[in-house]
Amino acid sequence: MSTGAIPALVISAVVLIVLIASASALVRRRRHRHRSSERLGPEEQHDAVDTRPLPEHVRERYVREWHGVRAQFADRPEAAVHDADRLVSVLMRERGFPTEDFEQRTRDLPVEHGRALERYREAHEIGLLAAAHRATAEQLDAAMAHYRTLFDALLSDGDRDGSGSPGHEDPGGPTFTGRENG
Repeated sequence: MSTGAIPALVISAVVLIVLIASASALVRRRRHRHRSSERLGPEEQHDAVDTRPLPEHVRERYVREWHGVRAQFADRPEAAVHDADRLVSVLMRERGFPTEDFEQRTRDLPVEHGRALERYREAHEIGLLAAAHRATAEQLDAAMAHYRTLFDALLSDGDRDGSGSPGHEDPGGPTFTGRENG
């Protein structure tokens, strides 16, 4: 072996050891973070979410968007359910909730909007049926009511259990059966 090959082998070995150590440290950090999040209860997980209130003009914009979504329900109920889901996701993102996927969204809601969480899950399941054109009219109606419950909870900064109204009454009445408050 030449004298130039020995330093090259040593340098290669050192670089390889550093890469392995770095990868190992990264894997350990990810595992620790994952285990920590599993040990945390919903309150601690929620504390990590930095939610923010909405300015009044943004709130009003969302109310107008909800009215548009709701108005299409009579003629296009499946599309309205899809749009309600999209609107709720956008609102969640604007409030500061992580919105990577449905499971992430539901993990971050329990403490903030406990009552609305189960309704959201039900609405999401119906939305999946609607996407496959297998939801009944009653299910679509229920999904809109459930999305309305979550929408109201997200729009309301001070309503911690998701049971109240954010103060934007709908004088025109609902397009669907009106169960959105119950």
